[in-house]
Amino acid sequence: MLNWRRDPDHERKLALIERSIAIYEQRIQDSERRTKQIESDIAQLRSETEQLREQNARGRQLLALMHSLCLEDDSSLTQTPPTPAATAPFLP
Repeated sequence: MLNWRRDPDHERKLALIERSIAIYEQRIQDSERRTKQIESDIAQLRSETEQLREQNARGRQLLALMHSLCLEDDSSLTQTPPTPAATAPFLP
């Protein structure tokens, strides 16, 4: 025959375990919420990074165009010699 006695602290221990479980469940929910927020932030940063890459590429294109227009080769920068003024025919 078994000599079984009820643990007098059983209810307190059970409540403590249930409270611990609730705390861990809350921590899991908090972690999941933070994970989702971080994933959302990462997606936003990736999008912004791509936009900045596109803007930088466009800026480099515009800068190259500016340089090509402002710093053309020397042949286009040399002035043509002035044409002699038309003179009236000499009449004696």
